Amino acid sequence: MLILPAIDIRAGRCVRLFQGDYARETIFGDDPAAMAERWLGQGARALHLVDLDGARDGASTNRAAVLAILAVVKASGRAVVTELGGGIRDLAGVENWLEAGLSRAVIGTAAVTNPELVSEASRRFPGRVWVGIDARGGKVAVKGWLEDTAVDAIALAREMESRGAGGIIFTDIDRDGTGHGVAVESTARLAAALSIPVVASGGVDSVDDVRRLRAVESSGIEGVIVGRALYDGKVCLADLLAAAAQEQATRTVD
Repeated sequence: MLILPAIDIRAGRCVRLFQGDYARETIFGDDPAAMAERWLGQGARALHLVDLDGARDGASTNRAAVLAILAVVKASGRAVVTELGGGIRDLAGVENWLEAGLSRAVIGTAAVTNPELVSEASRRFPGRVWVGIDARGGKVAVKGWLEDTAVDAIALAREMESRGAGGIIFTDIDRDGTGHGVAVESTARLAAALSIPVVASGGVDSVDDVRRLRAVESSGIEGVIVGRALYDGKVCLADLLAAAAQEQATRTVD
């Protein structure tokens, strides 16, 4: 199972929001590339990047910061999965980021407003176009979580799979940044409804959260994104990586 430290970027800085609220921001550093170097130095094999300004405004606005992170990854000489979400809402955006060196481009809002983009982008870049589904109470939220919809999260995930998406990143907004634990049940339920992999996001508070996800890994959960708990020092990346690699019996959720 992959552990993906999150690097959320706003105005060129590394920040975390509480439940997606732009008014409740904590700044953790002025240099996102240095943060990437820190996590790679501690053994990370994957990084989850978010352009928060792009998610809200609809266009990538932190390109320099993301390119600096990709330069750090390249300099490491290691095979590192890098994915970016936020503001990728047309084919040109997908193409530009993948050609810049990202492993995966994550389409969020546009998956709801322009689902054909997922189809076209997935045909052009098989396996490298993922869809970010952020849900509040089981319903999808868009535009940086600022707008709720009536779209069911599992129904959207199934449609995105049919359109060729390489995987799903699922965020339970009610858990994100709260430290109340991962929404294991809802994540596993969504993963079990699909044949493509799912990455869990939101709520990691301890090593036990990773163990709980490992217990349902066979439902299709590939990894988990970890944010505030790492930045606050509540969890140690080495411990999370060890828990993710630990062999244990798995089960699926009915």
